[in-house]
Amino acid sequence: MQAAIRLRQVLRLLGGIAVALVGGTLGFHATLDESWFQAFYRAIVTATLAGLDTIPATNGARIVSIVLVFSGLTIIAYTGAVIVETIAGGVLTGVLAERRRERSIERMHDHFIICGYGRVGRRVAEEFRASNVPYVVVDFKQEAVEAAKEHDDLLIEGDATDDADLKRAGIDRAAGIVVASDDDADNLYISLSARSVRPDVQIVARASDEAAEKKLLLAGADRVVLPYTAAGRTMANLVLKPQVMSFLDAVTTATGPDLHMAEIEVHATCANAGKSIRDIRVRHATGAIIVALRKRDGTFDTTPEPDAVIEPGDVIVGVGTTDELQRLEDLFARPQEPVAG
Repeated sequence: MQAAIRLRQVLRLLGGIAVALVGGTLGFHATLDESWFQAFYRAIVTATLAGLDTIPATNGARIVSIVLVFSGLTIIAYTGAVIVETIAGGVLTGVLAERRRERSIERMHDHFIICGYGRVGRRVAEEFRASNVPYVVVDFKQEAVEAAKEHDDLLIEGDATDDADLKRAGIDRAAGIVVASDDDADNLYISLSARSVRPDVQIVARASDEAAEKKLLLAGADRVVLPYTAAGRTMANLVLKPQVMSFLDAVTTATGPDLHMAEIEVHATCANAGKSIRDIRVRHATGAIIVALRKRDGTFDTTPEPDAVIEPGDVIVGVGTTDELQRLEDLFARPQEPVAG
């Protein structure tokens, strides 16, 4: 839209210059009986306000000169206005867009912050987008900024090792932080900063080797992912257990088929807390399958029996379609408090 407006302005400007020069050339040629080149030269000198080559000898030539001078003034004024509008408009548009982003981030709650928008960070964002999970990107590298803007991501152009930039990204209201910088030292500083600002926030960090993994865990990261180790394990399993890996990829990738996994925490006030899977009739009520239970003490029941009791604080790992998992979540959701009249 803006490009089309700018093009029309440039075409009008070029048209005005052409009309002034052609009209001046014709006028001087007719009134002074000069050659075409001399008339064109006189038109240029007059229209650009550079001065008069010689004082016009006839009143007709003087009238042409006056018209050209005013035309030149108009063209110069219009050119200046277009330039000022272009500069001011670009700056103003950028300021307004930045302010809109800041307001959107200020309104966010329970979102995730992606620190570092390289290959790993972009893959995380892709999964978040597919799952409709709100997130904010923090990075200052030109390539990362361009990639974030291309996907219309909410972006903080800053350094995630700086507490101020983390606060701008809403760390005080965030549900978790993905520390995905390519540099282990940066990831260490980010984890330390995030943990000092929010002791209770979930932090998942990237590390290049086991030594960095240990340091990140000490710095406060809850989980550490080693991309090369994970890639090697995945490749080995794809060769040894191809069908198992295909299934796991289908249920753990948000952009894959309509079969996913979800984890649901059982609240103490949930009506179904303290009941068994058989009593709740989970499969019949939701269509989803409970494949694991993480108990409050951190242990896992990977093959829960129908008589397994789901207690407050347990985390349910379920498999199903998006709708089935939503019904499973509703089954164990915190009851809504009545609205005061």
